[in-house]
Amino acid sequence: MVHLASIVEGDGECSSVPVLVRRIARTLDPGLVPDVGPVIRVPGSRLVKAGELERTVELAARRLGGQGGILIVLDCDDGCPATEGPALLRRAKAARSDMALSVVLAKREYEAWFLAAADSLRGHRGLPVDLQAPDDPESIRGAKEWLAERMPQNRSYTETTDQPALTELFDMEIARRAADSFDKCYREIVRLLNLLRGNVAA
Repeated sequence: MVHLASIVEGDGECSSVPVLVRRIARTLDPGLVPDVGPVIRVPGSRLVKAGELERTVELAARRLGGQGGILIVLDCDDGCPATEGPALLRRAKAARSDMALSVVLAKREYEAWFLAAADSLRGHRGLPVDLQAPDDPESIRGAKEWLAERMPQNRSYTETTDQPALTELFDMEIARRAADSFDKCYREIVRLLNLLRGNVAA
């Protein structure tokens, strides 16, 4: 059994990240069903403060009993995943260098990955059957609003229910091609799972 704790910042990610990890695990091995828990939610604005990420990583490690890996998934908003991600990873490793760790930053927000694969979500969760992905999904500020605007007038995008449901539905290969931060996310989760299975060196 592979054990993985997650650190996230939004209510939707508390349910969505375990779904995403399990989907990616199935692409590696249909029989691989990782134990994705605990999921610890901490606002991103708090996590970036001195000592907070370290404290949360230590909490996750203790809840895992020191056995397993820790996946950190955050929205990058207006920041740069390529620079902020490695800095956060260094802090996390400084806190628990004995644990398998990964930091993934969604460019803008998690929902940008749905925009990248919007064509695969046609007709689902109230979205129109002719839904088309925007040209540059990771440039859109307000991906949640983009989805909400395309839902029926009597329905809005709800992070706690729509986000995990769309995570189960969106085409990950399309999203990998259209959103660099999702490709990074996918590769990091594969690396972490393989590391925890003993298939690759640390």
